[in-house]
Amino acid sequence: MSFASEFKEFAMKGSVVDLAVGVIIGGAFGKIVDSAVKDLIMPVVNLILGGSIDFTNKYVVLSGSVPAGASLADAQKVGNVFAWGSFATIALNFIILAFVIFIMIKQINRLKREQPAAPPAPPAPPPEDVLLLREIRDALAKR
Repeated sequence: MSFASEFKEFAMKGSVVDLAVGVIIGGAFGKIVDSAVKDLIMPVVNLILGGSIDFTNKYVVLSGSVPAGASLADAQKVGNVFAWGSFATIALNFIILAFVIFIMIKQINRLKREQPAAPPAPPAPPPEDVLLLREIRDALAKR
């Protein structure tokens, strides 16, 4: 088997294609979660905390001379910074994503349980040679 045909067989297996589709959908879903955090959740958090708080630009200067009020990108160019706000935003994205996936899997499992079970298929008739052997056995038992 040539390398190209072997690779084609591998790439066209159902599990590989399913994995590729899952990765693509997961990437798109991650963008939706990022938008939900940035555009929906963080404004509510800012409202509750009483001001415009952008966690992505929160940092602590570890070394270097960073001017006060500099953005995270500017601070990283000038000095060494501990960017806790960016991490907090990404962690919040992950928690929301994990929660949404948990709810989705829970609902899918619930729907699977609610589907009525299919009636069992009638047993297949025994092969002809088995029937013939049973007839011979029964005939010998009658003697």
